[in-house]
Amino acid sequence: MIYFSRPDAVWDGKSVHQVRQNLGRELAREYPAEADVVIPVPDSSIPAAIGYASESGILYNDGFIKNRYVGRTFIEPTDSLRKRGVALKFNVINENVLNKRVVMIDDSIVRGNTTGPLIKLLKDAGADEVHVRITCPPITSPCFMGVDMGKQDDLIAHQRTVEEIRKYVNANSLSYLSLGGMMKAVGSADGYCQACFTGEYPLPVDLETVKTGFEKGIR
Repeated sequence: MIYFSRPDAVWDGKSVHQVRQNLGRELAREYPAEADVVIPVPDSSIPAAIGYASESGILYNDGFIKNRYVGRTFIEPTDSLRKRGVALKFNVINENVLNKRVVMIDDSIVRGNTTGPLIKLLKDAGADEVHVRITCPPITSPCFMGVDMGKQDDLIAHQRTVEEIRKYVNANSLSYLSLGGMMKAVGSADGYCQACFTGEYPLPVDLETVKTGFEKGIR
């Protein structure tokens, strides 16, 4: 619901678009920022940025233009392809961030290859500050239920604290929505897997198993 679902979808009787706005509102309550503009990392973060702006009273605007012909960068097979994908995928609308303190809303940080280059794009375009707000808790454990996140050591939040990640991506501040805040925005904690945030899986898993192991029967 946070990342992959279509915004017009209804999941468990809940509007995905509305839940994402709720995530942004909860994030604004938990982690306000002194800023001039709220921008999303398109596309799935747009409703959350609208919610954050509405709750905080900070102006919402577009900051990035997205190339629709580049796929999801966090599931590219190598770091070099993921980093190149960011450069190809986004351009900045300079006048919307020039000389401004920006709150950049994103739905997640997985490997950490996307956030830093996006911040650099904003600062190169003239943003004075970039405050990053993430609509879920730190992803510390891999998914074995169908999302290709790599192994545990590939996940930046497994290796670094929030402050270490902030320094790594060169954000002026970095905050993640709490697990409680996320489930409050969703409306219920019942029936939702939280393993990538908590490391507590609904069934036994082998943390050494990788994507190719499922696909080819090897490790």
